[in-house]
Amino acid sequence: MKFTIEEIKSEHQKVKSGADFPKYIQAIKNLGISHYIAYVKDGNTEYFDSEKNSANTGSKYETLSISEISNLDEFKLKVKLHQQGSTDYPTFCKDCAENGVKGWRMDLAEMTCTYFDMKDIDILEEKVPA
Repeated sequence: MKFTIEEIKSEHQKVKSGADFPKYIQAIKNLGISHYIAYVKDGNTEYFDSEKNSANTGSKYETLSISEISNLDEFKLKVKLHQQGSTDYPTFCKDCAENGVKGWRMDLAEMTCTYFDMKDIDILEEKVPA
């Protein structure tokens, strides 16, 4: 495996808001990460390289209860606020939970972020700014 969780954490510490996200994505892509899956429930994130090797962070915070019902319109508003730098990561995770988002998959080749609900159904895909 080409990357370590410590390297990823080091890059993640530079992110102060959603506005810093594109730089973070480029930095971890340079570490050899092809994609990752982040889980809202406890913040665990699993990172993969192109050979399907993986490493995960484990729980990052106390367990959040995810709503069974997705509220896509409200969630889109929360995503936009986060991308503009109006909310921090913990707030964004709470917003995800309240609006029925179980997690998201980041594809660093396609530069897409796909949010999914409690039934693992994709509910929103966005392009990541380069």
